[in-house]
Amino acid sequence: MIQKNEKKVSDNFEENLMYMDQILRVKENFDILCREIVIGGKRAGFYFIDGFAKDETMLKIMTSFLSVSEDKMPKDATTFSKQCIPYVEVDIMDDFDLIVRNVLSGVTCLFVEGYKACIAIDARTYPARGVEEPERDKSLRGSRDGFVETIVFNTALIRRRIRDTNLVMEMTEAGQLSRTDVAICYLADKVDSQLLQKVRDKIEELNVQDLRMNQQTLAEAMFKRKWFNPFPKYKFTERPDTAAACILEGKVAILVDNSPSAMILPTSVLDMIEEANDYYFPEITGIYLKFTRILITILTVFLTPFFLLLMQNPQWIPEMFSFVQVKGVVNIPLIFQLLILELSIDGLRLAALNTPSMLSTPLSVIAGLVLGEFAVKSGWFNAEIMLYMACVSVANYTQPNFELGYALKFARLFMLILTAAFHVFGFVVGTIIVLAFIVFNKTLSGRSYIDISI
Repeated sequence: MIQKNEKKVSDNFEENLMYMDQILRVKENFDILCREIVIGGKRAGFYFIDGFAKDETMLKIMTSFLSVSEDKMPKDATTFSKQCIPYVEVDIMDDFDLIVRNVLSGVTCLFVEGYKACIAIDARTYPARGVEEPERDKSLRGSRDGFVETIVFNTALIRRRIRDTNLVMEMTEAGQLSRTDVAICYLADKVDSQLLQKVRDKIEELNVQDLRMNQQTLAEAMFKRKWFNPFPKYKFTERPDTAAACILEGKVAILVDNSPSAMILPTSVLDMIEEANDYYFPEITGIYLKFTRILITILTVFLTPFFLLLMQNPQWIPEMFSFVQVKGVVNIPLIFQLLILELSIDGLRLAALNTPSMLSTPLSVIAGLVLGEFAVKSGWFNAEIMLYMACVSVANYTQPNFELGYALKFARLFMLILTAAFHVFGFVVGTIIVLAFIVFNKTLSGRSYIDISI
């Protein structure tokens, strides 16, 4: 719960400015400014953050203020906002907690001598990058825009796609220190009212100091998941068209300021493996793409554990498939080869992320070809092991959900260890446990992970 200050604005101009200077630390902060002027014979003070205020807009507003004569000066803040401010987004506030929060959000707040209220002028602009297509969540035929770190831009991208009066975007905040803006987007005539109320209550009852990791912190605070179940509870998307499609299906999209993605509720395992390309192609093509992705997802979990099981029991291999057996000398046990390669692949991925973009591609090719070839020739790894791990590594990139990809990786490692230790019994038990993780994984809505209903 966010603690609020109950102090109200008084009609004492000096007292109001003294309190604002103290609470905002105006003398200590170089970017929080107070500009004092005279409007219609009365003293006035602007509070704003340098870098958030639109200079051209504020110049026009200031020009309008300086043209107000003393005899035409209104007696209250409400009348002043209607007659003397040639701007659209204007609000009247008398609560200092709300005023300070608006100033820190970039809104310009005006105090006028004798007025027992503050006039908030929302003439702010946020530094933002372009709405280019996300790097990971790309589409072959879809739109080329994506969410950015500014929540107002993200809501506009959804509004552009859903021009319906039932589209509701509720604004709230979370974090006692950060007070991060959070938008709940839904269609009033299609959303599950119980789920919507549950989401509202969860955000309202959050007891966190700040959303330091933005959307991820909010997700973890809203739903405390069990640490041993790696499967994600939410679907994240950086595409406005995907978020709009989910909202039109009756789902809830949560946008967090400073996060270039939307969090979708409720979700299921089939939602996790969906991507935009499934809908931008004809139905038969979309079904084929989805079926292929499901099949590859299953193979990423069971390919190497099943291969290890066959190597432990070579008599099970039919004569026509005898080529799958490891032909060379095994210097290191197969299980350790598989585990080392799992770690090595993640190491290469981390190295690529921290390598300058102009060098990442050639270095990845060098690491994949040179290190792989010499690792086999030196006897550390067998060629068959390298082949199957390469297939698994490539298959992981067919998974649009990054968090689900790592969940499948942990499931594969778990099955590898059980299979190596207990052979057939370990493989069967591992399969049952992985399926149990999926079936009994509960989302925020309380539904099962395999519940595909909206």
